[in-house]
Amino acid sequence: MGKPGASTPRIDPTADGRRGIRHVFVRDLELCGLIGVRSHERDRRQRVRINLDLAVEEGSEPIGDDLAHVVSYEDILDRARAIAGAGHINLVETLAERIAETCLEDTRVCSARIRVEKLDVFDDTESVGVEIERFNTLDRA
Repeated sequence: MGKPGASTPRIDPTADGRRGIRHVFVRDLELCGLIGVRSHERDRRQRVRINLDLAVEEGSEPIGDDLAHVVSYEDILDRARAIAGAGHINLVETLAERIAETCLEDTRVCSARIRVEKLDVFDDTESVGVEIERFNTLDRA
């Protein structure tokens, strides 16, 4: 029980960006791209699976049910698709780095965790790949 005469804190149920970190994610995006160091991988598209998790620090303004106040997963998808489709890449690490770099261009994104998996490399595995986490060094002022 509270002290006599003490006021009860008001609880506001609306979403408010001042409350911390919001995670924007994309799960199991499957694309075909030219990726790999072997000669047979240079001209044959392969399936890759991409997962992204962006830690987003929201501003002091409530989001107000307005797309302009959030990081759009549709924009992130478009960028990832463009990078994967832009031509041959040797390493899954390079693809992951390029996707992380474009995600971190938005100064609201504190960190980007990117997983890239090649799905059809070995008969006895579901996938092989890499997961990276990169942090934003851009000024958030």
